[in-house]
Amino acid sequence: MAAPPRQKASSIALRAIFNACAAALFFAAAMPARAQQQPAEPPARIIVTGEGSVHVAPDFAEIGCGVTTKAKTAKEATDANSKAMAAVAAALHAAGIEQKDIQTTRFSLQPVYAPPQPNAEPKLAGFSVSNQFRVTIRQISSIGDILDRLIAAGATDVGNVEFLHSDSSQALDQARTAAIADAKHKAELYAQAAGLTLGGVGWISEDSAYTPPVVFGAMRAAPAMAAVPIAAGEDALRVRVTVGFDIAH
Repeated sequence: MAAPPRQKASSIALRAIFNACAAALFFAAAMPARAQQQPAEPPARIIVTGEGSVHVAPDFAEIGCGVTTKAKTAKEATDANSKAMAAVAAALHAAGIEQKDIQTTRFSLQPVYAPPQPNAEPKLAGFSVSNQFRVTIRQISSIGDILDRLIAAGATDVGNVEFLHSDSSQALDQARTAAIADAKHKAELYAQAAGLTLGGVGWISEDSAYTPPVVFGAMRAAPAMAAVPIAAGEDALRVRVTVGFDIAH
């Protein structure tokens, strides 16, 4: 015998209430677990950037030099270039440059074409040979004299002077010390202004930047050149640090 309509409706309503309560209990049980997975807030800190620099004179230099020759045939251009480069190497040796401080950085042999004519194929006019040295100079005071010797020996491409440092670690350490002191000074100012007590250092990150070496462009050989004046000056070695200071409680 079928249940009366009112009794059937009551049974459905009770079942819906039961299901809703079960779902509520399930989500309530799952919420603490989800809450435990939330990341903890980072500790309060004052984060500042400090900078330090030291001026140091370079102790050696590198220069570029070479010869470019042109001739009708590849052999003629190569032979002429080899003879000219031998004179350049001899001038370097006469100036006291050791063989270990002379390095070939480029050698090229390329065809040379005549100026293009309308409705005509490019015409081969000859060949060009270029040979380049990179020279290390241990005595900076002799750079001007060496450049004069190279030009007199027949070098057609001279220059690209770079002033460098053989050991910059000690100077950089001084810059690091100055950068940390600068960061601490800034952090103390911020803490005082905000009514806080500065704590210890939580972390340090360094972003060092070395000032690019001074580079002079290449010079072309010219007759009756005056003595080349070269001034090495000083380079600024810079260090930048970012420091996170804790807040004392």
